[in-house]
Amino acid sequence: MIVTTTPTVEGRAIHGYHGIVTGEVIVGANIFRDLFASITDIVGGRSGKYEAVLARARKEAIAEMKREAMDLGATVVVGVDIDYEVLGQNGSMLMVSVSGTAVTI
Repeated sequence: MIVTTTPTVEGRAIHGYHGIVTGEVIVGANIFRDLFASITDIVGGRSGKYEAVLARARKEAIAEMKREAMDLGATVVVGVDIDYEVLGQNGSMLMVSVSGTAVTI
């Protein structure tokens, strides 16, 4: 299934619209990851642990959105938007949400 941030797929006509589809994933921040991330922040560099969690959450949210689109009979999701939000009392959770329009080309 094609998933794109663009409103169309170049060279392909949209034949049917099936509606908006979404995918959401919320992940909790592990205290040990927090500790190592803060050490990385102090010393400098990138936090590979957080980057891996972000990548996994994004992939899972997109997969959830694609399943919803396939259930509607769509072959493509266009106009995809990806959002990240920190949740929880101390920012202890991260939400990744994706949305787009399910279409048939």
